Amino acid sequence: MSETQKPLAGLKVVELGTLIAGPFCTRIMGEFGAEVIKVESPDGGDPLRQWRKLYEGTSLWWYVQARNKKSVTANLKHPDGREFVRKLIAEADILVENFRPGVLEKLGLGWDVLKAHNPGLVMVRLSGFGQTGPYKDQPGFGAVGEAMGGLRYVTGFPDRPPVRTGISIGDSIAALWGAIGALMALRHREVNGGAGQVVDVALYEAVFAMMESMVPEFDVFGFIRERTGNIMPGITPSNTHTTRDGKHVTIGANGDAIFKRFMQAIGRADLANDPALADNAGRDARRDEIYGLIDQWCAAHDEAEVLAILATAQVPSSQVYAAVDMFSDPQFIARQMIESAKLPDGRDFHIPGIVPKLSETPGSTEWLGPRLGEHTDQILASLGYAAEKIAELRQAGAV
Repeated sequence: MSETQKPLAGLKVVELGTLIAGPFCTRIMGEFGAEVIKVESPDGGDPLRQWRKLYEGTSLWWYVQARNKKSVTANLKHPDGREFVRKLIAEADILVENFRPGVLEKLGLGWDVLKAHNPGLVMVRLSGFGQTGPYKDQPGFGAVGEAMGGLRYVTGFPDRPPVRTGISIGDSIAALWGAIGALMALRHREVNGGAGQVVDVALYEAVFAMMESMVPEFDVFGFIRERTGNIMPGITPSNTHTTRDGKHVTIGANGDAIFKRFMQAIGRADLANDPALADNAGRDARRDEIYGLIDQWCAAHDEAEVLAILATAQVPSSQVYAAVDMFSDPQFIARQMIESAKLPDGRDFHIPGIVPKLSETPGSTEWLGPRLGEHTDQILASLGYAAEKIAELRQAGAV
């Protein structure tokens, strides 16, 4: 696809980030046409290159997280390396960074310096606790943000300690807020005639913003939501159940009409027509009874039969998917959520598709995560560095 068909074509984004939050933020921009230039340390680059499952020495996660990005190396401890980065940012629309607050300032790359060279710059700053407040200098990863933001407290079962969700969800949520904030700041700059600005995203706040009615419920009623396992507190029935063949099915039958259809489908017309269960309040008051009978019904049927019956009755339900289920699922396939790609040695493999789906200007994967410093010479030359100067920078360890 031509870059001109993508909604962010023409935007230049510089990434000074590692691992998850910053790089995921810029990944979204790159998928939709922005030129993303990732600045990495010459000494190994982003640690994500070595995280989780490696194929011939490179993380498979890296190929996805860094798709459509250009990689340049710059030694930020070297003055010429910092000067290279300053020049790069001077021509950028967006800078995304996830250093601890104060690090860029010590390097001479703080907001006041950067905006003096580029008044239209939008600077997205992702950190554990934000750029202000008493905790700003403390290190804070996504796990800490999930804990402080309230997510961990409500995740798990009531008789066990809090658990994580299975992925680094706090980092990814913060990345989404960063991308949203950047686009809002660009809207202000382009349409309202405004200057650039800082988008300050704290990981704990990114998670906290997702916590639904937690604050007013505590403030008004003194209510603290606790861990409830797989059920949706106060909304019945919505739960995960185990089938006869040991599979797990999630059923959301909490709508009034849906509950009636569900009960009729499983042979419980008496409950379908029980006026006491006609609304959510009545059902929630008899939560244990309802979940007990659904458990019994699922335990008497295999997964395929459960899903078929519920699909016919138009009751929202799903098997709990593992990756193997996604690869063969017709919905994933129809919406191109499992993309074909090739590893550097030519081996075929698959990567996640692009979200969201835009009807006129869709995103795409143009290339996978680049080699460390693959585009350094190209970007230096575009900034006016002569070949001799580039060689000097390499000799000096600046890039």
